Amino acid sequence: MKRLRTLIIGIVALIGILWLGVYQLNKTSGNQNAKVLNIYNWGDYIDPKLITKFEKQTGYKVNYETFDSNEAMYTKLQQGGTNYDVVVPSEYMIQKMKKAHLLSTLDHRQLPNLKYISSSYLNQSFDPQNKYTVPYFWGTLGIVYNDQVYQASDFQSWNQLWNQKFRGQIMFIDGAREFMGIGLTSLGYSLNSTNGYHLHQAYEKLKLLMPNAKAIVADEIKMYMANGEANVAVTYSGEAVDMLDRNDHLHYVLPKEGTNLWFDNLAIPKNAQNKKGAYAFINFMLEPENAAANAEYVGYSTPNTGALKLLPKSVTANKQFYPTKQALSKMEVYKNLGPSWVEKYNDYFLELKMYRK
Repeated sequence: MKRLRTLIIGIVALIGILWLGVYQLNKTSGNQNAKVLNIYNWGDYIDPKLITKFEKQTGYKVNYETFDSNEAMYTKLQQGGTNYDVVVPSEYMIQKMKKAHLLSTLDHRQLPNLKYISSSYLNQSFDPQNKYTVPYFWGTLGIVYNDQVYQASDFQSWNQLWNQKFRGQIMFIDGAREFMGIGLTSLGYSLNSTNGYHLHQAYEKLKLLMPNAKAIVADEIKMYMANGEANVAVTYSGEAVDMLDRNDHLHYVLPKEGTNLWFDNLAIPKNAQNKKGAYAFINFMLEPENAAANAEYVGYSTPNTGALKLLPKSVTANKQFYPTKQALSKMEVYKNLGPSWVEKYNDYFLELKMYRK
């Protein structure tokens, strides 16, 4: 009986030791997790010095991962497995993420620096009252040209891209909404059209544009244009800034009919493990000094009024990158069109990429 009692006591003691060990391990792990911040952003979309500065100021360790499309980011969040604390979706994807319950509601009291965001960029249709997101960068889609070969008057309208003198000359950014949008806008239709006839008309018109295409690519555009291997490109404003910095003969134009106005935004996923750290990071990025440094590094337009005061006048006075209200009024923000319409846009775009005449 004594032996049995001793054995029982020993087993209980062993269980107690194991439990204590697990408790300490979980506690340590919890403390470590509390000091780690997992960020999921577009490639080359933040000044690395700001991450270092944030880590030094707060004591957080930042794990930084990148994605190359909204769809890739969405799929990874939906599948789970990796718990990101901060993500950077674009406007149309925010609508989709809200529908899938992938985003946390923001507590604006924990973001006092939100006061620096211009009211012009708050309360957008994709996120009324900024319930889920904070504006990060914004920009446009336009035309870059080389003044050694062409002049600004060649690109005042999207319709001018069909001119035969551009045969085999134009680089296009690889995106269904962007490419189909050129056709839709040139016909006077909405970038968010869900009218089958409009889409087919745009497709037929874009077939006539294909002989003028040099290539439909992504990041390679910057290299081709900067090196003078191509002289015309349809691309994003931030990419244009990078090109212009590398080649003084390049210029950026916004066609008169209007174009896409896009927003990238900071958000906290529903399953974030370190929301305290996420708020600290977002608030840090909203500091005017940090937002200005980030805008200079990335090249895209900042919605931060405090940062605008710190940026060079040569940047903020450039109406191609900081358009007038009148110009902005002609621009459209992409909407989430739903899977069936997205598929139609993608199908037309794929056919155009394979089309040769």
